[in-house]
Amino acid sequence: MKNWIDIGGKTALVTGASRGIGRAVAVALARQGARIAVHYRANRTAAEQTLAALDGTDHLAMAADLSDPQAAEGLIEQTTNALRSIDILVNNAGIYHPHPMEGLPFGEWQDIWQRTVSTNLAAPANLMFLTARQMKRQGGGRMVNISSRGAFRGEPGAPAYGASKAGLNALSQSLAQALAPHRIFVTCIAPGFVETDMAQEILSGPQGDDIRNQSPLGRVARPEEVADLVVYLASGRADFLTGGIIDINGASYLRS
Repeated sequence: MKNWIDIGGKTALVTGASRGIGRAVAVALARQGARIAVHYRANRTAAEQTLAALDGTDHLAMAADLSDPQAAEGLIEQTTNALRSIDILVNNAGIYHPHPMEGLPFGEWQDIWQRTVSTNLAAPANLMFLTARQMKRQGGGRMVNISSRGAFRGEPGAPAYGASKAGLNALSQSLAQALAPHRIFVTCIAPGFVETDMAQEILSGPQGDDIRNQSPLGRVARPEEVADLVVYLASGRADFLTGGIIDINGASYLRS
């Protein structure tokens, strides 16, 4: 029986793909036949481990600090030169810096906000702008943004993170409307806690059981569960979901 997900021969740029959700997304897309541009910020060794885990050939890894708009522009240029097109853009790269207000110096508050917003919101906006120009010329494409449950629930210990992800939701919806006439489809995924290297410290600590018990399933998401949803949204089977923000948090936070 023919695979109902058909992205063979498509090219995908996955940001923050050296580990965690990004690596799982790259692996899942490659398994379905896509060629992957693995973006990483600094950890070349981890990026090469992602490359080694990918089915198929012609994948590549590229470094860029996406908080720098020129670096973002260079990443898109390198990807299109190497792979000739970008059919799928997955904005996964992001940072999380705890910064509770109590006792925090104003200078540190400003610095964390600037770094968080430039990485979590401005960088995806820049990549979407740059990629959209190329997708328009080729007749369409798909963009999937990785947001967070914190955009809805609030992040009192990391308000810049929560605000940046709420902004990413609004950005996704705005560009879904703006780009639909060009057959460019934009969706957004809002995970809760995911079992990644980044989350391991808190999940294995005193708060771990409380976090897992936020879901009636008694666990957090696996990276592969988020990745499978990305594959579906990138496949062409979900184009009428454009503009949608999809929760994947094990019923740990419900909204209507």
